[in-house]
Amino acid sequence: MRVFVTGASGHIGSAVVPELLGAGHQVVGLARSEESAAALGAAGAEVHRGDLDDLDGLREAAAAADGVIHLAFRHDWMRSGDFAGAVATDLHAIEAIGEALEGSGKPFVSTSGTAMLALGGITARAGTERDAIEAGPRVDAENTVAGLAERGVRSSTVRLPPTVHSALDHHGFVPTLIGIARERGVAGYLGDGANRWPAVHTLDAARVYRLALESAPAGARLHAVAEEGVPFREIAAAIARSLGLEAAGIAAEDAGEHFGFLGRFVSIDNPTSSELTRAWLGWRPTHPGLIEDLDQGHYFGR
Repeated sequence: MRVFVTGASGHIGSAVVPELLGAGHQVVGLARSEESAAALGAAGAEVHRGDLDDLDGLREAAAAADGVIHLAFRHDWMRSGDFAGAVATDLHAIEAIGEALEGSGKPFVSTSGTAMLALGGITARAGTERDAIEAGPRVDAENTVAGLAERGVRSSTVRLPPTVHSALDHHGFVPTLIGIARERGVAGYLGDGANRWPAVHTLDAARVYRLALESAPAGARLHAVAEEGVPFREIAAAIARSLGLEAAGIAAEDAGEHFGFLGRFVSIDNPTSSELTRAWLGWRPTHPGLIEDLDQGHYFGR
């Protein structure tokens, strides 16, 4: 299958591309810089130059492919405070790709997050693949992808947990938390830190994308979740252990000051099941869990 991949040189993309190539697929990766283009070429992928604002280019590349995996997101805008702009750009890109694939029966795998379930009010139990939020940031994009199933696209969305961890992770929530702990001199958590974050190793997540491309049911929401919920205080303790710091509770009113843009996320309780994803795709995670991965030390020698 000839697969067009946005975000192909990013954290998740750097695992998805070799996963696809190893399974015999061809990859055309979106690259907005010479550096990204060189990385994709070295990995064995073809390069399509452009970015998420080039909607005509996205339509052209999607129409020429046998399937699409959409990983790109303007994380730099989110970090700088323009989350709304990043969300709008993502939705426009998805709409453009969907237009190109309409009526083709081709697979389109997009990306969302399990945190949207918690922010949408699902916290008293583990969120499942059948849970859907009516509307909201990134939720609108997820619902748009699901709706493409009724327009002749084998669409699916992979919900990623807040912690997608591995040696490939340089800018995600885990290295951000480590950076905050170094700067503040303490590995913090809110309250008693009992709130739970699901987690998955990057290489296990990459396999979900490949399996979704090959066989996900149209309209499916999938959970790339290996661990249903790791207590946040355990994450903080692992970070503290490796940095030689203390782990300590941070008052809720100080979350924004202490954690920066992550302040709105650190308190979420987001237990998430992947039972249906495992059944639908035959997926079984095989790589280390979050705490074991943190204890290996690769996050701390950078």
